[in-house]
Amino acid sequence: MDHELLRAEFPVLAELTYLNAGTCGPLPRAAGAATTVLQHEAETRGRAGEHYGALVQAQEDRRARYAGLLGAAPEDVALTSSTTDGIVRVLQALDWSAGDEVLIAEQEHPGLLGPLAALVEQRGVVVRTAPLEHLVEAVDGTTRLVACSHVRWTDGTLAPAALAELGGRVPVLLDGAQGAGAIPVDVTALGCAYYAASGQKWLCGPIGTGLLWIAPDRRADLRVRAPGYGNLQVPAEGLSAHPWDDARAFDALSMSAESSVGAVTAMDVLAGAGWDDLLERAATLAAGLAERLTASGRTVAPRGRTTLVSWHDDHAVATRDRLAAAGVVVRDLPGTDLLRASVGAWNDERDLDRLLEVLAG
Repeated sequence: MDHELLRAEFPVLAELTYLNAGTCGPLPRAAGAATTVLQHEAETRGRAGEHYGALVQAQEDRRARYAGLLGAAPEDVALTSSTTDGIVRVLQALDWSAGDEVLIAEQEHPGLLGPLAALVEQRGVVVRTAPLEHLVEAVDGTTRLVACSHVRWTDGTLAPAALAELGGRVPVLLDGAQGAGAIPVDVTALGCAYYAASGQKWLCGPIGTGLLWIAPDRRADLRVRAPGYGNLQVPAEGLSAHPWDDARAFDALSMSAESSVGAVTAMDVLAGAGWDDLLERAATLAAGLAERLTASGRTVAPRGRTTLVSWHDDHAVATRDRLAAAGVVVRDLPGTDLLRASVGAWNDERDLDRLLEVLAG
């Protein structure tokens, strides 16, 4: 992998030490250019048949790119606007009875907790929490669904591999916001029923892009609650129209050509570096940062071999602001004393040096 060539694709890195892909990844120059070209064509040539054709093609290209990343078939991938959008589509598509239990792990993201809170209010679902490392053992006869992060957003801890052993007994919904594009993802090996992820984080695409993988043998468990034009096989059939019999039935109701073109172009930039090399480099850099933070006397939160590194800071918000003023972008985690750095393959030792230098201040 030519790291300098990859780094040059991201203009923000010329100005900032950007370590916040866990919120939004850096946008590649090529993705911004492709979006601008498409917008200019829309301005000068209108948004009729040619533009619509570009939209349809970009959507299918995006679906294929996501599928390739997950080791999945394109027909099993729905296009969404975010990780939470995918989570909501699953939770609202399942048939629930009062008292059905969803088992979750500690420290889950609000993007999962919010939709679950709605289920509790609307359907009488019960949500039970267990430590992430003991999630599998906590499954019992009342558990209808297990839902948790593939990579925990607070500290980079990985979901237990033993989740795959649940098999057909209890379906698993994984929040892959910090997984897809950050670490290797093979949805079949993970043994999950549903995998939702973001397009704007580690895939460096526009905000408003995401994906939802639905295991083929779990598709029949989901009811399409509110299909729109793009979810229907033959929209002209009106009330007789039926949703697609694949993941397209769960696509977001509206997606722009610009977002999909930007997402595809960003993924192609990353793929050009080689996914295996890219993922390995990011994980190695993150592990090195964790070691250096520990050596500097800071307490690093327990983590897996992921791209997130969190450490305790008694003045997390003030330190975040001090870092930002010096051109180093990390984030604080609300409700905790943690600061989090998100390390991508586009980063290098210079970025880590700068972070540690300003922290030492």
